[in-house]
Amino acid sequence: MKKTFGLILLAVTLIITAYFLFVYFVPYSTGTRSGELIKISHKGVLIKTWEGEISQGISGAQIFSFSATDNDAIEKLREYQGSYVRVDYIERYRTFFWLGDTKYFVTKVQKENSPH
Repeated sequence: MKKTFGLILLAVTLIITAYFLFVYFVPYSTGTRSGELIKISHKGVLIKTWEGEISQGISGAQIFSFSATDNDAIEKLREYQGSYVRVDYIERYRTFFWLGDTKYFVTKVQKENSPH
């Protein structure tokens, strides 16, 4: 009985660990987006995360929401607030509450010249 319980517990632990590793390390997609950086904020009650938005349209109807965990990218986002930027990102299958609110995570930020 103890051996069966131990094997079931081990199997459940391995499945949960594999799920977390898959969600964290395997990206769904990668890409680049450009637009005006309209928001970067540090929000949360117990666990604070960095969240931002890029406006990709003239009317502001096309908003790209993202999270940031890389310290270098966060500093550049804070510096370029209100500017036209290009961001490289990865999209994960899911997210964890301690990483951010969205499935999109910015990895690199570059200031660009506005096309307007």
